[in-house]
Amino acid sequence: MEPLYQQTHKQVHEIQSHMGRLETADKQSLHLVENEIQASIDQVFSHLERLEILSSKEPPNKRQNAKLRVDQLKYDVQHLQTALRNFQHQRYANEQQERQREELLSRTFTTNDSDTTIPMDESLQFNSSLQKIHHGMDDLIGGGHSILEGLRAQRLTMKGTQKKLLDIANMLGLSNTVMRLIEKRAFQDKYFMIGGMLLTCVVMFLVVQYLT
Repeated sequence: MEPLYQQTHKQVHEIQSHMGRLETADKQSLHLVENEIQASIDQVFSHLERLEILSSKEPPNKRQNAKLRVDQLKYDVQHLQTALRNFQHQRYANEQQERQREELLSRTFTTNDSDTTIPMDESLQFNSSLQKIHHGMDDLIGGGHSILEGLRAQRLTMKGTQKKLLDIANMLGLSNTVMRLIEKRAFQDKYFMIGGMLLTCVVMFLVVQYLT
């Protein structure tokens, strides 16, 4: 377990250092940096799942400490994932505002012989409505992201809880019937999590479909 833990711990520190590159990267390389960071985060999550299995196989006198170390790494990488998502949402909002300004400045207005009519009020109202819609979308996306992160954290927590219950069950000699009930509950929770994710995606799609 120790070599994999050290490798994962090193990767987390590298991700933390790479997060600073997001503020200084130009537009051409920004997406590349974001993809590199996300790939590293995904790899760390994969290592954490393996570490959880290995920590449960540690000797009893070392098992609790091993699980605490894995949980700390899990918390750190979840924090980095949230920070990356927030940066991406802010970048998206800034790009949307920049495009709207360019469209407004590049819009051409027609004139006639009698007077010159510039529908500024209508344009400002339209721009204001777009701003409200985009802010609403940002809030909805942020809320959906928080829900998904919460569901993902709950999934990891449930896996850890299930393994702890299995360890306790082995120690106490619980019956096979109780073991099957525990596994059935974990299976149901998995579908609840998937259903929540699908419901969030449907709500986001409907908002985009009918508000934009």
